[in-house]
Amino acid sequence: MTVEGLQEKVRKGNRITQEEGLLLLRHLELLDLGALANEIRFHKNPDRSVTYLIDTNPNYSNVCNIDCIFCAFYRHPGEKGEYTYTVDQMIQNFKAAAAQGVTTVLLQGGVHPSLTFDYYLEMVRRTVAEVPQIYPHFFSTSEIIGMSQISGFTINEVLQQLWDAGLRSIPGGGAEILADRVKKKISSKKGTSADWLDVMREAHKIGFKSTATMMYGHLETDEDVLEHLESIRKLQDETGGFTAFVPWSFKPGNTPLEKIIPHYASSTRYLQMIAFSRIYLDNFPHIQASWFSEGKKTGQIALHFGADDFGGTLLEENVHAAANFVNKTNVDECIQLIHESGFAAAQRTTLYEILGVTQPTEVAP
Repeated sequence: MTVEGLQEKVRKGNRITQEEGLLLLRHLELLDLGALANEIRFHKNPDRSVTYLIDTNPNYSNVCNIDCIFCAFYRHPGEKGEYTYTVDQMIQNFKAAAAQGVTTVLLQGGVHPSLTFDYYLEMVRRTVAEVPQIYPHFFSTSEIIGMSQISGFTINEVLQQLWDAGLRSIPGGGAEILADRVKKKISSKKGTSADWLDVMREAHKIGFKSTATMMYGHLETDEDVLEHLESIRKLQDETGGFTAFVPWSFKPGNTPLEKIIPHYASSTRYLQMIAFSRIYLDNFPHIQASWFSEGKKTGQIALHFGADDFGGTLLEENVHAAANFVNKTNVDECIQLIHESGFAAAQRTTLYEILGVTQPTEVAP
């Protein structure tokens, strides 16, 4: 099929295959790709508004034993700069965040080789009980696999106990690229693509919601990108548990992979990833643009390339900061950036419930 024929197929609401997707990704001009994605965005989310979240992303520990070569954040046990906070310390962190208006805490750490499973369960229970203003969006698939290995419980048993403690959603981190050819090179100790997908599948079956993520701009090919998107599209068909897709580019600073990939992926590539994911992931309700990982202006442009969400305000963030990549904003600026892009700003919860909408100020011609 021609590129033009594929565009028409997408406009009619028909699903494209991996092979067809590869053709579109490689041969459709960026502005045409963006225009097609924007059509789909407004078909799925017709309101001329963009959602955002008031959140923070602290870390309970940077101790990790899986040595991903794209990561500048982790430290080995006993290494200079390593830390692990107590549950008491994290609860105080959450209370301080709640006092500043934060509604969601996205909590992750390293895959710690000696923290007990009780530590994680206590973190969830106490957050729910002591900081009810905060919605806990805790623990990546890698951490959950680590909890299973430490405790001896199955993945399902770990997830069920976290659910019983009060957890209801998990972040999509740890996916990187769901192509084992790439995973073996950048995160050989982290497990396979199937491991990430299996944790998400089990979580969704219990009732958890989650995001799906993709980190590109390193050793992946276009074929690997399609394999990633196909895997999460199939799982979404099966479970319906993903709320949004969040792509971001690899940040090389201070990482072992910097010697091979010293440069950031381009803004053009980011806009291509946003637009193409909106087209390919026909069963995902939301695509998140990132002012944080790609820069504020690029994030704004992405709102016209198929994205309908602007992510969180990130009161605290340490992982990208460790790679010397820092963008900061606040709630007022986040709203302003959305308004400048031509949209109303809708504050949301983790699960995309709307809490309030701020309309852009009318400007006289």
